[in-house]
Amino acid sequence: MDRSGAGRPRGFREQSEAELARPATDVQGPATTPVRVGSAGLGSALGPRPAWRWVLAAAALLGALVLVIAVLAFRLGATSGAATDAASTAPTPTPAATATPLPVPDLYRQVVPSVVLVTTSKGSLGSGTVVTDTGTVLTANHVVSGGGGISIVFADGTRSAATISTRNQKTDTATLTPARLPEVVVAATVGGGVAVGDDVVAIGNPLGLRDSTSAGVVSGLGRTTKTEAGSVSGLIQFDAAVNPGSSGGPLFDAQGLVVGVVVSIADPGKDDAFAGIGFAVPIGSALGAGTGAGPGEGGQL
Repeated sequence: MDRSGAGRPRGFREQSEAELARPATDVQGPATTPVRVGSAGLGSALGPRPAWRWVLAAAALLGALVLVIAVLAFRLGATSGAATDAASTAPTPTPAATATPLPVPDLYRQVVPSVVLVTTSKGSLGSGTVVTDTGTVLTANHVVSGGGGISIVFADGTRSAATISTRNQKTDTATLTPARLPEVVVAATVGGGVAVGDDVVAIGNPLGLRDSTSAGVVSGLGRTTKTEAGSVSGLIQFDAAVNPGSSGGPLFDAQGLVVGVVVSIADPGKDDAFAGIGFAVPIGSALGAGTGAGPGEGGQL
């Protein structure tokens, strides 16, 4: 096409040969600045993007929240630990001590050293209990009231003459002072009262059988019985077997404490045979004064 003729397109400036030979990138036009691809350059090129600021703020808020929770958890743990330590170091209330019943074999071994044999030159036979460290013997008055010389045989075999120190006909009890003591004096421990149904153990010398032991329960309280020595009141009724020769011997509770002095049995057949009912003076009455009610027939041991 002839560039100078009528066929030249209108509206276009004719380019010189030099311009036609110039690379396209040299074509005149609006100046452009090369853009460097990168976070800063991209942001500068694309304009401000505030989303990252919100991300940073949320992260900071989350970090602060985690820190607060950690501090609270630490303080709570410290408080709980202190409470636990205080609870662990607090004294535990001790339950009130209760008396533990002794098996009869253990009770026997514990108390038999304090039981003695009492005899008189008039043929009386009975039992007794050492109740003081000086060797004082507690027994039944009717065992020694018939006169004659009194002899005591201790558990270790020591034999001694004895004299009556005190006597109480109302309670049918007496105390004896031996002239000689064994090398080791073993005194029984005196107890308190008993209740119906309590376990009891009687130790004595029935029919001369040394240190015989029988067990039973308290069958009644406040009993009265008649013997050759008179009427005795305020007695403990029990069912542990006793016979002539047991009189004056100790009645123990389940802990081995002396709670009574055996004085008689119920004897409906008048033959001194045990009928399942024995009587003992309460230890408080034996060492002082006692009262009781409820008549009955009894036999002297």
